[in-house]
Amino acid sequence: MPNLVFVFGTLKEGYPNFATNRGTRVPGNFVTVARYPLYLVGERFSPWLVFSAGEGERVVGQLFEVDDATLAAMDVLERVTESDGYRRVLIDVESVSGEEQAQAGAAKSVHAYVKAPEHFKAAQAKAGPLREYTMAHAGLYRSRAD
Repeated sequence: MPNLVFVFGTLKEGYPNFATNRGTRVPGNFVTVARYPLYLVGERFSPWLVFSAGEGERVVGQLFEVDDATLAAMDVLERVTESDGYRRVLIDVESVSGEEQAQAGAAKSVHAYVKAPEHFKAAQAKAGPLREYTMAHAGLYRSRAD
C-alpha cells in the first residue's frame, strides 16, 4: 500500500527538491485541518512547518502517493535522523476542492515533514507565518549543496 505524503515546500511539483519526490500526485490541492506556523527560515530560506498545532495558518500543499523507496529518499533529504532535521509525523489534511472533498469525504491522516517547536527561533524567520509556500518563496531557497 502506498504512503500518502503531504508536501508544502520544496518537495512540491515543480519546486527545487521535486526530483526526490517520485510519487504520484493526488489531484488537487490539500490543506491542513489544524493550523500550523509555516516560516521561511535561515540563510537558505528553508520552509519550516513548525509542529505547533493551533498556531499559524491552515497550510496549503500537495498530496502524493509514494512507495517505500521514495519515502526513504525523502527521509534522507529531510535529514530525519539528524538532531536538527525534520521529523516525519502524521497530520490530517483535506481537499480544498469542493468536488474532490465530496468524493474524498473526511480528512486523511498523512505523513508530513515538520520541525520541532524547540528548534524554531523567531529571530531566524525570514517570512511567515505563511498559508502557502509559493514559487516566489522557492526562488529565495538555497539547497545545502549551494
